[in-house]
Amino acid sequence: MSSVSIKRVLLVAAENDALHGAKVGGMADVIRDLPPALAQCSVIADVAMPNYGFLAQQYRAAHLADIEVDFAGERHSVTVYRLPRPQHKDAIVTVDQDKFDDSIAQIYLFDHPLFNHQGQVYCNGSVDRPFAEDATKFALFSLCVATSLVREILPRMDVLHLHDWHSAMVAMLRGCVVDFAGLKSLACVFTIHNLALQGIRPFSGDESSFGHWFPQYIDKLDPIAKESLFDPRYSNCINPMRMGIVLSDKVHLVSPTYAQEVLKPSDHHKGFFGGEGLENDLATKDQQGNLVGIINGCVYDEAISAFDAHKASYEDLLLQAENTVIQWQAKATNLSVIDAMALARIGQYKHALLSDSLALKPAQIKDETERFLLTSVGRLTEQKVLILLQPFSDPQGLSSAKTVLDAILLSLKKLQPDGVFLMIGSGDLHIAKMMQATAARYDNFLFLHGYDEALAEQLYQCGSLFLMPSSFEPCGISQMLAMRVGQPCLVHGVGGLYDTVEDNVSGWVFNGETLASQGQALVERFNQVVQLLGSDTWQQVKHNAAKQRFTWDEVAKEYIEKLYVTN
Repeated sequence: MSSVSIKRVLLVAAENDALHGAKVGGMADVIRDLPPALAQCSVIADVAMPNYGFLAQQYRAAHLADIEVDFAGERHSVTVYRLPRPQHKDAIVTVDQDKFDDSIAQIYLFDHPLFNHQGQVYCNGSVDRPFAEDATKFALFSLCVATSLVREILPRMDVLHLHDWHSAMVAMLRGCVVDFAGLKSLACVFTIHNLALQGIRPFSGDESSFGHWFPQYIDKLDPIAKESLFDPRYSNCINPMRMGIVLSDKVHLVSPTYAQEVLKPSDHHKGFFGGEGLENDLATKDQQGNLVGIINGCVYDEAISAFDAHKASYEDLLLQAENTVIQWQAKATNLSVIDAMALARIGQYKHALLSDSLALKPAQIKDETERFLLTSVGRLTEQKVLILLQPFSDPQGLSSAKTVLDAILLSLKKLQPDGVFLMIGSGDLHIAKMMQATAARYDNFLFLHGYDEALAEQLYQCGSLFLMPSSFEPCGISQMLAMRVGQPCLVHGVGGLYDTVEDNVSGWVFNGETLASQGQALVERFNQVVQLLGSDTWQQVKHNAAKQRFTWDEVAKEYIEKLYVTN
């Protein structure tokens, strides 16, 4: 093992929750929390990301440089801004235009019209041209990052740390194009947050294709390294995710269990999500000793005990939910049927609360912090809800449920008549409409289509049981956020969920060999768990969940030892 001292790392990513408006998924939490943890180990971690048309202006970032690059057959000017990483994302730092203090972590923002999509990080794309706009955007972004490094516009780095397919073409330029050969002196690490999204595009014949983006490099590509550009399943397509895997020195998966799962081929019909076509490349990396699984961390405020923390009442939660939906509607151009239904349901719940308070004597009114609340916070993707939407067949033939979600809601009504399942999530509109249809059939299901950080935090605080039935979960942060305030979780025993939730100790786990059996196991486990409510076992699991610690300080030490120091 080399004893080289690592002093500076460049994190290249699409998301960063250190800044408002730059978060979509868990990657943003990592890019927010990793730099301060590495700073505790005397490593400066800078971040390079697109500006998305507003971040530099929002944070009054300083102009660093204008660079020119050849892209898609034209000369493009890209502006690079910098700002010291804010201690909190609400903090606006005054940046001295004339002084550049590179002894502290910086955020570099790359600005170009192609990066601007009405303030959104990603484009939705079309079914017939998946990833087209995003792939073009991130190809240019990768070229700009690589150019800024070789021209020494950015400080000298020791490690280049790329995150997901969006930044993987930096590894391609470093490994395949002689103009960027100087980057080979930097150790290159590639982190996979979600292997299912790979950014696949044609090699040529489309405006969003490798040949269109980089015509000047077609004849300069290293003939051996060039093979790593192509998807193993589609010979006429490039695969940025594969570029990152093959052309980086080390590959990092965000949990130890997920690092093992990706070595096996996926079998979607059986409900197993593994290597997603790249298992052979990952296995090669593993055989070389260059595949590493390290769980992501979570930020803990030790000053606030999970059991002493103030918990909003059920009434407060409904008010927050109502205000959130109204705020969403204020920004919308058309009335959302899903939002209208959610507001109507919230109104029903509030009316029921008022009726109860009028009908009962004060001593009879139920403590609303004890109302059973099943909660879920997460992106609306097949990954997160596929099991919930599976057809359900009751082995005893007693249930009228058509789906697993139906069965859970019927069980909730039977076991906890006043209980509510409150789900919040943004994403796939088709899935949202299926959730809307379910919410119309069951009055104990409140579905909010969107994301609001304040509401999500109240759900973590107020919930009785957090549900996370992901078909695969590279790491997961929601279960950690629920556990840290003492809300136990019911999870599918895969990936990071397996690594963070111990069955019957700090939460509950279900498993199954097929999609059908996974659905059956989830319903059975839910019924068992809800019947434990109020028992000594329930209280002990809550206590154990709150005690779990997955700290970034420990994760940072593992990064330095296992990822940043090369063999």
